[in-house]
Amino acid sequence: MSETEIVIAINTVWVLVAATLVLFMQGGFALLEAGLTRMKNAGHIAGKNVLLFAVCALVYWAVGFGLAFGDTASGTSGFWGGIIGTSGFFPNSFDLIAIGSAPFSFWSGVPAAAGWFFEVVFAGVSLAIVWGAMAERTKLWVYGVFGVAFTLVYSVVSHWVWHSDGWLFARGMQDFAGSTVVHYQGALAALAGAILLGPRIGRFAKERTSGVNSLPIPGHSMPLAVLGTIILWVGWMGFNAGSTLGMEFGGVGFAGYVALTTNLGAAAGLLGGWIASRILHRSADIGTLLNGVIAALVAITAACAFVAPWAAIVIGLVAGLGANLLIPVIARTGLDDPIGAVAVHGIAGVWGTLSLGIFAMPSLARRLDTGEGGLLYTGDFHQLGVQALGLLMVGAFSFGCSFSILWTMKKTAGIRVSPEVELQGLDIAEHGGYGYAEFFQEVEGGLDLHTVLAERSTKDRV
Repeated sequence: MSETEIVIAINTVWVLVAATLVLFMQGGFALLEAGLTRMKNAGHIAGKNVLLFAVCALVYWAVGFGLAFGDTASGTSGFWGGIIGTSGFFPNSFDLIAIGSAPFSFWSGVPAAAGWFFEVVFAGVSLAIVWGAMAERTKLWVYGVFGVAFTLVYSVVSHWVWHSDGWLFARGMQDFAGSTVVHYQGALAALAGAILLGPRIGRFAKERTSGVNSLPIPGHSMPLAVLGTIILWVGWMGFNAGSTLGMEFGGVGFAGYVALTTNLGAAAGLLGGWIASRILHRSADIGTLLNGVIAALVAITAACAFVAPWAAIVIGLVAGLGANLLIPVIARTGLDDPIGAVAVHGIAGVWGTLSLGIFAMPSLARRLDTGEGGLLYTGDFHQLGVQALGLLMVGAFSFGCSFSILWTMKKTAGIRVSPEVELQGLDIAEHGGYGYAEFFQEVEGGLDLHTVLAERSTKDRV
């Protein structure tokens, strides 16, 4: 085996291990979302993640990966090279991705099959984020159909930011592992869905005054939510550190530095969540602490390879505090977001992306050959402006596409379940069985328990 083959083998193993960790994040999302929603929907909420990733995997293999990382037929020249990839569809294990050669000039030294696997799990995470704000009232078929459409939207933005020929990448936009590409996009689609669906039955008082009469609907299992968060934290090591795409990228061992800043940011995020919880609840609310960790991980995802450890702590602390303080503000507008996806992935994604315009170290920007140093080091607003431009353009495209697609689906076939199904619970209505079968087979006053719960929900409607 030649030296080149050894390098390819090592990089391939690294990419596959990292991708497997990111794939495991689907389990984290399933447990977190199920824990933070009601028992009557737990099976549905968890199970949809399996459906979504299957849809995403097929679409991303056929079309998405080529749109995101394919070059134009003439290499990196031409209009479409900066907007979408037009080659490299249906990747297979015999294609080798190498710098400077079509169809995948962004990658180096791994088979296309390994590259597809690493990138498809990122697409799957972005798609999983969408449904947090649409939970407990969305028809099952919507997941599959919108999953196809969103995977394509996601792939186009991936080309803009992550391909060496992408028009935002060429302008120096920094987003190492996806605060913008993955989390901000997912949150934008989630926001569009929540607006079009409207709130869950009983979430807000009928006669709201000043938009403050919200009625919290607590989740049914904090232990599940905690376990889900821990799994996400573990998976994030593949998400961020794995985005080096090889053991030599940024210098041998640079992946370890990325893991360091990622963990410091997450830890600081829990502290930010704790502070927010004391302000909002006068106690250490578990859900708020968990949101602090996840918001910080979202924010540090863009910055983990560009900032000093102390800056990672600042970024995580601000994300954990700010996202949690904004969740009740968003609720006062009448937007029902059961998981807090808009704030935790959207607002934190915005902050993480903009933070690079402030804290990016010039030495690390040069090392990664992406953009410039931030305001704190250079006294120049250029990088901050580039980051803001990226957010503006991605926001307009992703939200516009998502809203248009979901609006069309709403007007043609309907995207929300009936009030009767919503009160009964999506487990039994959509899947013909309960997530907690033994519990719901209990009898209370001679009635099946789900009937009792539905009656109680009806009484709660105002």
